[in-house]
Amino acid sequence: MNVLVIGGAGYIGSHCVRQLIEAGHNPVVLDNLVYGHKGALLPSVKFYCGNLDDPVLVGKILDDEKIDLVMHFAAYINVGESVRDPIKYYRNNVCGVVSLVETMLNHGVKKFVFSSTCATFGIPAKLPLVEDMPQHPINPYGQTKLDVENFLKNCARAYGLNSVAFRYFNASGAAEDGSIGEDHKPETHLIPLAIFAAMGKGPSLKIFGEDYKTPDGTCLRDYVHVDDLSRAHIAAFDKLNGDGMFLHYNLGTGTPNSVLEIIKGVEDVSGLKVPYEIAPRRPGDPDALFADSTKAKTELAWKIKYTNVRDIIATAWKWHKNNPEGFKD
Repeated sequence: MNVLVIGGAGYIGSHCVRQLIEAGHNPVVLDNLVYGHKGALLPSVKFYCGNLDDPVLVGKILDDEKIDLVMHFAAYINVGESVRDPIKYYRNNVCGVVSLVETMLNHGVKKFVFSSTCATFGIPAKLPLVEDMPQHPINPYGQTKLDVENFLKNCARAYGLNSVAFRYFNASGAAEDGSIGEDHKPETHLIPLAIFAAMGKGPSLKIFGEDYKTPDGTCLRDYVHVDDLSRAHIAAFDKLNGDGMFLHYNLGTGTPNSVLEIIKGVEDVSGLKVPYEIAPRRPGDPDALFADSTKAKTELAWKIKYTNVRDIIATAWKWHKNNPEGFKD
């Protein structure tokens, strides 16, 4: 299929572009490069620089490239920033998707893959998280993702749009060959921050709280490799052949790891010490979050390659060790 990847120069998007090529599809990328990196894309990939809420540009791409399906990886994702500046998040994460879907429908494209988040669940009443549990986001970022999920449900009924939302847990790691990886500015994810601290290119790592109800007192999270996430997205393509459907899946390994376990993993993989300090808890951080991904494994035949977090860390370490300045763009 000809697949338009919105945000395809970003972290998850660029990995998904590589997986699309491996699976025999033809990806076309639209990215405004606010957070993405042109260097994350192979030279052979058709690239357009622009915004998802530009109906003229998006419409032209859909027509000229004969697009069959659109994938969305263009959300803003910083939880703290979403609290400080909710207008920015609603304008891009919600209004941008509304404009994009309207343009798709106007040009006869009715297949849409959306990157959602486990943040739509808020603080869980029980674990592991399954798809039909109540969704009560506790920050604007999670709320914008849930708003889009509800929007897609309504578009399925009203316009025959076929869409799927994937609720990620902690996307992690890098391409196995070390060619692309995580390069956020500023970086907020634990594994790269721990690696930066070990390499001496960042401050000592802050652990936000050590008194959680977990075995070692630090938060437990579900770390899933970015390539495993990408393969799940592609596995859903064959499901989007109806006339108005909305599907949703959790994507995680189901095996949580604590902050201290991630630090130990980085130390074992890199051979370096990770300097860290204990900081106060952040408001709203649950003790633990991890997925039940049975639905994705059953309905999509999704197989997780990276089941051990140290293998995930090893791919991230390879990328950061060989590219200490990221993509340099």
